[in-house]
Amino acid sequence: MLIQGKAWVFGDNIDTDIIHPGPYLLSPIAEAASHAFEAVHPQFSRQVRPGDILVGGKNFGCGSSRETAVEILKHLGIGCLLAESYARIFFRNAIALGLPALVVKDVSRKIASLDEVTVSIDSGEVRVKRTGEVLAGIPLHGKMQEVILAGGIDGLLKRLKERG
Repeated sequence: MLIQGKAWVFGDNIDTDIIHPGPYLLSPIAEAASHAFEAVHPQFSRQVRPGDILVGGKNFGCGSSRETAVEILKHLGIGCLLAESYARIFFRNAIALGLPALVVKDVSRKIASLDEVTVSIDSGEVRVKRTGEVLAGIPLHGKMQEVILAGGIDGLLKRLKERG
């Protein structure tokens, strides 16, 4: 499975309140998504395009365990997450909701915002078009890939039910 898109690079410790700001917790998803990352990149929600790739530093998704942060990323059409490390619950929420999240060493220093990037979910390989560099990410386990391909846990359960 290959994902291609433009990169949006953020630093370390991007918490779920930056992704889904607290004042919009009870707002409909479209409104909440229009405020995603506004504390660190006010134009992000208007400039991001479906298939684009978020790049984070260390501890991406820290803070509260709100899965709505991942739901907002999916609503915006984010194709994949790349980070040096994730908060454990955020990572689990991403996989459970069908959003690929790979760990890639030094990724936030090797990719610039708006770089064109190709990510292989199968191998963990990340290609940066501008530099020609190939980064070695940690591929997702086969079962995690199965969840991603099904669109999340709900999609996987639906497939299993249909199989009988």
